[in-house]
Amino acid sequence: MNFWENKRVVVTGGAGFLGQKVVAELQGKGGSNIFVPHEEKYDLRELPAIKRLFQDAQPQIVVHLAAVVGGIGANRENPGKFFYDNLMMGAQMMEQARIFGVEKFVAIGTICAYPKFTPVPFKEGDLWNGYPEETNAPYGLAKKMLLVQSQAYRQQYNFNSIFLLQVNLYGPGDNFSPERSHVIPALIKKCCDAVKNGEKSITVWGTGRPTREFLYVEDAARAIVLAAEKYNKSDPVNVGSGFEISVKDLVGLIVKLTGFQGQVLWDKTKPDGQPRRRLDTSRAEKEFGFKAKVNFEEGLKKTIEWYKSQKR
Repeated sequence: MNFWENKRVVVTGGAGFLGQKVVAELQGKGGSNIFVPHEEKYDLRELPAIKRLFQDAQPQIVVHLAAVVGGIGANRENPGKFFYDNLMMGAQMMEQARIFGVEKFVAIGTICAYPKFTPVPFKEGDLWNGYPEETNAPYGLAKKMLLVQSQAYRQQYNFNSIFLLQVNLYGPGDNFSPERSHVIPALIKKCCDAVKNGEKSITVWGTGRPTREFLYVEDAARAIVLAAEKYNKSDPVNVGSGFEISVKDLVGLIVKLTGFQGQVLWDKTKPDGQPRRRLDTSRAEKEFGFKAKVNFEEGLKKTIEWYKSQKR
């Protein structure tokens, strides 16, 4: 029998960048009863709204993707908001899911939860060996509390919740707003706008030395749905591509793919963020058979094409 057939599923953040892909993946696997709460009706920071959501949707499975996120700039400017909003949404969603007798709760964490100087590749067992990188710490720690809650609830209430640690995503439909975007959409926008406007240079934050790992959004959606189907432990699981690229090489690749021929200026007064990032993804493959499929350059091309198509 199809796992998703007749299952009532709530996907918070289901109208967002990742959420839309998760909903599509669920539908592709036979899911037909998927409830996506919209912020105007269900403010998930407010307990009455969360209770109303559970009463309206009567879910058996909750996939909690809703988050307040952004790049280094947004994290620096909104540390209090990023901590409070993400903590309140996550903690109250899981508690109400337990009270309402939900069968399974899928919580999405972040690579930002790892200590600043974690040995590469990051293993799940390294998660508590230090404090996160300062600019991302409030967001990363708010998300990390979902792991603590998940493990505590399994221990005390035998509540089935899982916790996935996800790297930065990219792909068509990403957030390209200058205030909130992550590094890939920010760079694509800078390069495409510079080409269009005939600008001679672009400015990029930091030194270019840090490394990052990125996962194509459709791969991420597939991982989440696989984990929801097959994984039933509270041990955290890394979800990534296992591929590491320096910011300098990333900029060079996006410059090449967008056709920008000007100069790249590095603003070294701005923070680099965490020095290196790459996950050990072996647990995800072993536990629920996930391995990233989309080649990085191919994914970037698709993302750039999508952005250009929106600007016409």
